Amino acid sequence: MIGGRPGVWLSRSTDLRGWAAPEPVFGPRPGWWDSARVGIGPPPIETPEGWLVIYHGVRDTTAGALYRVGLLLLDLGNPTVVRARAAEWVLGPSEPYELTGNVPGVVFPSGLTHQPATDELRLYYGAANSCVAMATARLTAVLTHLLTQPTPESGHIP
Repeated sequence: MIGGRPGVWLSRSTDLRGWAAPEPVFGPRPGWWDSARVGIGPPPIETPEGWLVIYHGVRDTTAGALYRVGLLLLDLGNPTVVRARAAEWVLGPSEPYELTGNVPGVVFPSGLTHQPATDELRLYYGAANSCVAMATARLTAVLTHLLTQPTPESGHIP
């Protein structure tokens, strides 16, 4: 729990047998699109600007939970430090295969690749818990977007 709420934590090990106490990394943001809970998606990608993290965020509504995909950037040297976090979600359910299925209206990030030759990111995600889909973006565009967000220290990101 981070501030009494579920969140994403990091634990360190030098031998994969003994682990240090977990350290909080990021959590839900009350009043935001990811206010109920957050969870890590695919393994982060190392970039010159930091660790690119794709995560799912959930907001509870009277109609049910809304799952969407968000972005943040962690410090390369200390991945418990959030360098940037996108204010808005970047992928939400809108296509028929995302809106209809075993769990309607859910997108859940699960795989991420980067092709350096083309700068293409490929995000593989579950859609309505019925199929897997792929979304693409340019890594440079994603990093530019993240680096133009208010910093956590500015007080604009809870």
